Amino acid sequence: MSERQNQPYDNVARKWLALAERRYAYFIELSNSGRWQLYYTHPQLESEIRKASALCEQWAINAGIAPQDRQQEYQQAAE
Repeated sequence: MSERQNQPYDNVARKWLALAERRYAYFIELSNSGRWQLYYTHPQLESEIRKASALCEQWAINAGIAPQDRQQEYQQAAE
């Protein structure tokens, strides 16, 4: 299978991906700390986390980043 060529707007997509990942991390931190109870009901929080995760995946696709590459990045960051 041939590799994807870099597109002119990949850098923009990567910036949006970084923003989406920060938003996702915010919701995870909110969930872990328990502060979510001040702002959301439990179903609302779960919905927001799912939406943020879906946005991360969509921006990763737009930026030309394979999901496997993102998983490797997360594993390296966790070590």
